Amino acid sequence: MTSIRQDPLLAVAKGILWFLMGVMALSALACLLAVPTVFFMRDHIAADLLKDAPGLPLMQFVGLVMAACLLGAVLLALLFRVFQLLKQIVDTVGQGDPFVPDNARRLTRMAWLTLAVQFASLPIGGIALWIHNVTEGTEADPFGGQGGASFDGNGLLLVLILFILARVFRKGAEMRAELEGTV
Repeated sequence: MTSIRQDPLLAVAKGILWFLMGVMALSALACLLAVPTVFFMRDHIAADLLKDAPGLPLMQFVGLVMAACLLGAVLLALLFRVFQLLKQIVDTVGQGDPFVPDNARRLTRMAWLTLAVQFASLPIGGIALWIHNVTEGTEADPFGGQGGASFDGNGLLLVLILFILARVFRKGAEMRAELEGTV
């Protein structure tokens, strides 16, 4: 039991997770602060943008940038929660008791949150492609082709793995409860 509690990998994992949660929180805050900044600085932004892209629909551009910032903040908040749940699982491993029903629920929540991240990234990718196309003067479908909004195969695989691990942990907790009941 003490070897698990003194495992350097768990300490490294906790440190990395704390770091990632901090990065997600600061980044989400930056995205939220960018919304009023873009709104109040739109005249300065317009002056710079109109030099490079004279036909740019400015208010549409400003609105989409603000929407992307808000969606980015939501995405970062979802990721913060995923890392927070993972840290709680790492904590139970450090305590020597990972096969508990709470960890199965945490893994299920992480799977749903990861799926939500996939959906939240779709409009952000579409907005980014539209902004790129407008500033470069090209036409492309924002939800197809290169650089468009699409599902990430790795992200979907992660969702599947998390749902499967949740079932493994749930079954492990059930088997452990049965074993304790027979002893």
